[in-house]
Amino acid sequence: MNTPLNTNPMARIRQDVQSMHAYAIQNSAGMLKLDAMENPFALPLPLQAELGRRLGAVAINRYPGARIDELKRALEQHIDLPPGHALMLGNGSDELISLIAMGCDLPGATILAPLPGFVMYAMSAQLQGLGFHGVPLTAGFELDEAAMLAAMREHRPAITYLAYPNNPTANLWDAAVIRRLIAEAASFGGLVVMDEAYQPFSSHTWLDEMRAHPGANAHVLLMRTLSKFGLAGVRIGYLVGPQALVHEFDKLRPPYNVSVLNAECALFALEHADVFAGQAAQIREQRERLVAALAAMPGVTPFPSQANMVLVRVPDAKRSFEALKAQGVLVKNVSTMHPLLAQCLRLTVGSPDENTQLLRALQTAL
Repeated sequence: MNTPLNTNPMARIRQDVQSMHAYAIQNSAGMLKLDAMENPFALPLPLQAELGRRLGAVAINRYPGARIDELKRALEQHIDLPPGHALMLGNGSDELISLIAMGCDLPGATILAPLPGFVMYAMSAQLQGLGFHGVPLTAGFELDEAAMLAAMREHRPAITYLAYPNNPTANLWDAAVIRRLIAEAASFGGLVVMDEAYQPFSSHTWLDEMRAHPGANAHVLLMRTLSKFGLAGVRIGYLVGPQALVHEFDKLRPPYNVSVLNAECALFALEHADVFAGQAAQIREQRERLVAALAAMPGVTPFPSQANMVLVRVPDAKRSFEALKAQGVLVKNVSTMHPLLAQCLRLTVGSPDENTQLLRALQTAL
């Protein structure tokens, strides 16, 4: 007896995909947008005009070509690429995370990361068919070294993600602990990916470790994005690591994954890196102002930050989030993302005026 054909096209889509929720982006129309860790500063008007002329001259009728290689060289110079290392471009960090998972998709392979952390680590594992193991941080949002080592020894993950600083907790972890975790991964041939999305606001970079101790970091990849540099709308990420490793992942990169317009914007920004460095300095200053003002509010606990965001615990996160939204201020309610984030909001550090509005609105909300 023939089995009846299922003619519903939804049957061709994986059941786990149908059960997923799409990445949620809050509607920010008419709001003070402090929910997505964006640079609050626009380009100065003269630079806007100059960039417009540059983009107008781009050959958009042609596929991306040599200009992409020029962007790679500019980034290599910008970060002082260590000897023996290579750089690979991605359409934002998200594409790089997917490609790393794809490249390591061997039978039984897993990904491991501390939690709470960036949601795309777990999502990339699910979409590529790898197992995912999350290891809770301590109550103070530090790495639980014993738990991390135990999980690594049990699962021997193909990839261990360490965000430096972390999202959404915004803190840097102890470098000595990270070195021991990297050494543990080396003992079974696992990769460690240092995610430095928020590097412009951080006091440390793991690239210095890779440069000073290449042998100990021979299985370490470092990932950055220009989104926090000030180009969130441009979607440029890049991966740095030993040449042999990067060469393999580069094979998975779709042809022309970086558009000529995006590349031109990125090249323009690197030519004016001093402008963006000045903006980052202002954001770091405003971060300290924001943390101090939050700490002075009764019932409010801000956590130390090395990023362009501040994690803050309030008496009632849902109520405060809604009260802020009613006043036209949009932040991120992370209180339900993980038990360690109970009653926490994540606040993007804005411009001086935006931070003044945020603090005033939060005082009213409380």
